[in-house]
Amino acid sequence: MNTSRGISLKLCLLLLAGMLACGNVNAQGSGKADRNDKTKTRQAQAVSKEVYERIVKAQEMVDEKEYQGALRLLNRLYNPDKLTEYEQANVLNYLGFVYYNMDNMRDAIATYKKLLAIPSLEPQMEKQTTFTMCQLLTIEERYQEALTTLDKWFVLETNPAPEPFILKAQILYNLDRYQAMIQPIETAMQVARDRNKPARESWWNLLNFAYFQEENYAKVRDIQKTMLQTWPKARYWKALAGAFTELGQDDKLIYAYDAAFTQGMLEKEAEFVTMAQLFMQAEVPYNAAKLLQEKMDSGVVKKNEKNYRLLSQAWMLSMEDQKAIPAQKAAAALADHGEIDARLANSYLNVGEYGQCVTAARTALRKGGLKSPDNIQISLGMCLYNQQKYGESKTAFRAAAKVPRAQRISRQWIRVIDAEIERNRQIRLAEEAARKKRREINERKAKSSRA
Repeated sequence: MNTSRGISLKLCLLLLAGMLACGNVNAQGSGKADRNDKTKTRQAQAVSKEVYERIVKAQEMVDEKEYQGALRLLNRLYNPDKLTEYEQANVLNYLGFVYYNMDNMRDAIATYKKLLAIPSLEPQMEKQTTFTMCQLLTIEERYQEALTTLDKWFVLETNPAPEPFILKAQILYNLDRYQAMIQPIETAMQVARDRNKPARESWWNLLNFAYFQEENYAKVRDIQKTMLQTWPKARYWKALAGAFTELGQDDKLIYAYDAAFTQGMLEKEAEFVTMAQLFMQAEVPYNAAKLLQEKMDSGVVKKNEKNYRLLSQAWMLSMEDQKAIPAQKAAAALADHGEIDARLANSYLNVGEYGQCVTAARTALRKGGLKSPDNIQISLGMCLYNQQKYGESKTAFRAAAKVPRAQRISRQWIRVIDAEIERNRQIRLAEEAARKKRREINERKAKSSRA
């Protein structure tokens, strides 16, 4: 399964600009709010005019991409001894935002850590900053810190959306904790369903990867079936076929491949060859032969010995010996063993081309490497018999009889040949006697006419 190692580095982080600046400064004179803290009274939530104006000026500099100027202004402004905690929070929040815009993640993270350390930090800003920290740590590939920070965020957020759960799964992926990815992804999908939102394709892919790593191929199979209902893509049909293979459900492979084939999703040589093999396993060799013939003729499938052999087998199993012969001849010409020539000889025998059968059989024996040389001797004997070359035919059957399993059929054929020879001899004798009788009759008629 092809999954980029940096799967979570940038995902869901392009919206940071708005999120990082969520703590917009409040105008001087805003009201006070009580915090449920029995040990201390919260400071007045207000920003002085001077602090407000400097932050606004920094905002203007950022809009003009004058980041260094904004940094100098904000760093001069930040003084814990002179600012209230609320003012510190606003300055640090915007300072972190500037660092982020400068792609300075290290200083942005350090700044937000300071922000989170403020005792009287508003709950909403604490929650938002914690999530921002998690995203920045993910960008920096500090995955364990990102995971710890995100878990803190889940404590703060009572009603999380699906996306943070997916972010957690992506972080776990980068930590090679594949089994742990499953729970947050499935939670994200449940939350999406509860909110009447569809689960995204990328979520299903992530869940499929996690189950694949766990070798839970039953789940992989079910996920692929689900995905194919919404996203009928070739790679999902192939993944489903792979799951069937891993589960030992080879009988179902053809359904996945046939669906992809019917929808025109097969493209590579190996895919068409596999499809042909599956057709043959399903006992529909004619479909296999047609597919291979078409793809070999068009150049998609290579014209090599292996593919020619498969094509010839498909035609032979389809009882189309005449169509099998061209593929067998091509395969035999490329092979350095006689096995394919032996099959070619049998095809010639089946279509009654006995001279070609004899040539192919003798070529097979000359090349050697035969699994059953006795069988090709029998085929050779049969072809020679049909050519009425009885002596050569008996020689072939005697050679076959050297193998015990071929002795009975070889002796039967030899008896047939001997009987045929004897029958032919008797016919010749009868014909000679008939000719002699006619000559004698003709001679008597001739004498009678002269008399």
